[in-house]
Amino acid sequence: MSSSASAAPARTKPWYAILYVQVLIAVAVGVAIGALRPELGRQLQPLGDGFIKLVKMMIAPIIFCTVVHGVASMTDMRKLGRIGFKTLLYFEVVSTLALIIGLAVVNVMKPGEGFDADLGSQDPTIGQSSADQAKSLTVASFLLNIIPNTLLDAFVRGDLLPVLLVSVLTAFAIMGLGERKDAVMRAVDCVGELSFGIMRIVVRFAPLGAMGAMAFAIGKFGLKALHHLGALMAGFYLTSAVFVLVVLGTIAAVCGFSIFRLLSYLREELLLVLGTSSSETALPGMILKLKRLGCAGPTVGLVLPTGYSFNLDGTNIYMSMAAVFLAQATNTPLGIGDQISLLLVAMISSKGASGVTGAGFVTLAATLIVVPKIPIASLALLVGIDRFMSECRAITNLIGNGVATLVISRWEGELSAETLRERLKS
Repeated sequence: MSSSASAAPARTKPWYAILYVQVLIAVAVGVAIGALRPELGRQLQPLGDGFIKLVKMMIAPIIFCTVVHGVASMTDMRKLGRIGFKTLLYFEVVSTLALIIGLAVVNVMKPGEGFDADLGSQDPTIGQSSADQAKSLTVASFLLNIIPNTLLDAFVRGDLLPVLLVSVLTAFAIMGLGERKDAVMRAVDCVGELSFGIMRIVVRFAPLGAMGAMAFAIGKFGLKALHHLGALMAGFYLTSAVFVLVVLGTIAAVCGFSIFRLLSYLREELLLVLGTSSSETALPGMILKLKRLGCAGPTVGLVLPTGYSFNLDGTNIYMSMAAVFLAQATNTPLGIGDQISLLLVAMISSKGASGVTGAGFVTLAATLIVVPKIPIASLALLVGIDRFMSECRAITNLIGNGVATLVISRWEGELSAETLRERLKS
């Protein structure tokens, strides 16, 4: 065989067949439909909702199989405890830093100053409904909600933490099966391969889902929604970008890799989140890509799902900025003590955001309750732009959890900086 034949280049996909290109085009088409034909755009909502439901349908079995395989195959229990401790410590430090940065920026920019909001024209039921939900977000209720009513209830509810609890318990049980362990592990692996196979089929519909979600948002709120309360939106997007590039970028550099390389590597997942405003849609792809970089299964299986509840950097920035913005908009003076109280409560309330419908409003309401000077009814001011804020929240959360997984994996010596840099180029 000639050398030229053996060196024939591998066939590459045409540009229009690449998923992230399709999603990007679909988002643009969705914006155009929503702007030019608002009624049609609103009618396309089921495309976005349906795609998100399809993805969520597969998240529980994928998380279950990933965690069970990773934990059950780990023979060193001290390593498992060490990874858990490092993960929670990292999450708390970085999440608190996100809250502090959000507070600092909103106090400097003062986007709500001069707003002079008239709360009499707002729907009072919006704030009250969120406040009622927020009252149930106590530490005790949060911990009890992690425990499902039945073993299968964890998969029915769709919350990640109950699934994670059942997965860890199942893994410990498998470790005690002795000779039967290998047979059960093979079964778990088969179910995992089947789940990822279904997900590969579902992801092909991502462009339709992204187009439907964006068309609905623009069709319902109009292009003016992109400019409504623009100062807060611009400040939030800018703060999130600075947090990703400076804070997470510095953490990445210390661990030997470039944040820009990581963003390029995760471009498909980031565009998917942009189109659907849900970081959960990118979770299966994140698991596969982080493993491809060299992160061990147990590390990915523990850090990434846990991060979806305990490491919500974008949500933390949003909560601190939105709370102070509402105070400024309603001419409510907040002293240093009030803002410190907001910070401390947000550190707790943000941890309960996973699996809560309307989590942005609910967790924000839970934080505002501590400072009763800010009227709960003022939450209605954020309704028009929350859909567009949620995209930035979800993207920032996704990037933060990707960096966290790589950092923990590097701390555990699972991959070298040289190997990680080389694989990020692919």
